[in-house]
Amino acid sequence: MTTTTIVKAPFRADHVGSLLRPEAIHTARKDFQEGTITAQQLHDIETAEIKKIIDKQIEVGLQAVTDGEFRRRFWHTDFLEHLNGVEGYTPNHGFAFKGEETERYDVRVIGKISFNSEHPHIKEFIEFKEMVGDRAVAKQTIPSPNQLFNAGIRNKDVYPDLEEYTKDIIATYRDAITAFYDAGCRYLQLDDVYIAGLNAPEIPFNDSGYSREQLIDLALRVVNGVLEDKPEDLVITTHLCRGNYRSKWAFEGSYAKIAPTLFAKEKVDGFFLEYDDDRSGDFGPLEFIPNGGARVVLGVFTSKHGQLEDAENIKARIQEATKYVPLEQLCISPQCGFASTHHGNILTEEEQWAKLKYIVDLSKEIWG
Repeated sequence: MTTTTIVKAPFRADHVGSLLRPEAIHTARKDFQEGTITAQQLHDIETAEIKKIIDKQIEVGLQAVTDGEFRRRFWHTDFLEHLNGVEGYTPNHGFAFKGEETERYDVRVIGKISFNSEHPHIKEFIEFKEMVGDRAVAKQTIPSPNQLFNAGIRNKDVYPDLEEYTKDIIATYRDAITAFYDAGCRYLQLDDVYIAGLNAPEIPFNDSGYSREQLIDLALRVVNGVLEDKPEDLVITTHLCRGNYRSKWAFEGSYAKIAPTLFAKEKVDGFFLEYDDDRSGDFGPLEFIPNGGARVVLGVFTSKHGQLEDAENIKARIQEATKYVPLEQLCISPQCGFASTHHGNILTEEEQWAKLKYIVDLSKEIWG
């Protein structure tokens, strides 16, 4: 079970991005909200903690490292609310997860959408990349453009026509990708709960007037429109997530409905896929991944608890996946981040690091 080592992202052992916020950040956020420290002091505390987790990721053997999303409250809203024409707000209710309602916060469109050249994530990435240096690949995560198609975000007074909305979203994200590239980013991940939700039988998609199949086609058109003419040396992956909040999940369902369209035709360099439990379905949809095409990062480890998965079972599952995708096209990771929101999943930082090291060690056993 050996093959050549991947030197280009995604790596044999990779991770989705977010990491548990240390107590120092929770305390600093609280102090900032209460007005006892300044924004600069909060930034400095976050920076100190990001430096620590960069070192820790390198120590456990990861080739790609992230800032843990330590400067964000939520995986998506912090990016989206800083686009022109979008604002963050507190709705009347959060999102319904299995057994829990999320903290109430979302975004909505208030004007024509475009990329903000002063977007804070660009400056933050430049700082982060300087901290990493040449020790590892600095990976940036942002929400997929398709997140803007979630119910309640589009303002039909501003965008009565879905096609005009689509056109502006594509242009906005093309500008965002250019800005990250110019800032030195060469590994960018688009996190996409919306596309994964197009599989879920319990989620209705009828407020747009489009069928589920039409929305799947639209989602493909958006991502490929964004990726058109991307720089050759920029790796862009997508993570298809079913929700991750305090170790809870939002919906279930395999990738079967989207696979014939998105797996076959989406022009990303890799798919991060959730395969940590039964709600994910089987590996059958992977048959639509083109041979020699996008790499498939199998999320066969869970970020929702700290218990380490059985090594022989993991190896057997990877072997099973090779019925559909060659081993040299496969990688492994947790199914999601450890803290998609500032709350974090229900495990300890020690368990988080042990799991990431375990993934690295197993990848070496499998691929050599």
